[in-house]
Amino acid sequence: MDWEPDTRVTKARTQAIQPYKPLVRLRNIEALLRRHSVAILMLIVPLSVEYRLQRASNLAEEALAKLAEIDLETISETELQPVRIRVGLSFVGFGALSTALLLLYLSTLHPELDSIAQIRRYWYQYIWFVCLGVAGLFVLGREAMRSRESSIPSFTAKERDD
Repeated sequence: MDWEPDTRVTKARTQAIQPYKPLVRLRNIEALLRRHSVAILMLIVPLSVEYRLQRASNLAEEALAKLAEIDLETISETELQPVRIRVGLSFVGFGALSTALLLLYLSTLHPELDSIAQIRRYWYQYIWFVCLGVAGLFVLGREAMRSRESSIPSFTAKERDD
């Protein structure tokens, strides 16, 4: 008896079962849900809304088809750097803006509360907004500490001598 697996069978199985790409899966799931929802809504909305709904559905179909063509494996780390910086800045900005709006809300609608009473009453919101800002700072700090080896050109000894 041969207890070792047949490599020909396992190779054929792995080649036959190719996993979905995440963006293709997103497109398929969204299309399944959207088409069903649009079909139901088209029965109950007026004609003008029905036309706009169908147009929006077609635009979503086209946009997700283009998105599904993107191969995530071909995106390099240097191409993702500006996106990471924007996400970090968005977190910091949203945390600061939310904290400022919370302070504005408290000073206009609850002027009777002093700062300790405000924090005691709205500590949960303060924590969320500060944590958003800190998370953004962590993203920015990680991006700042990321090695720049891929962006620095490497020279061979012959190229340096020339």
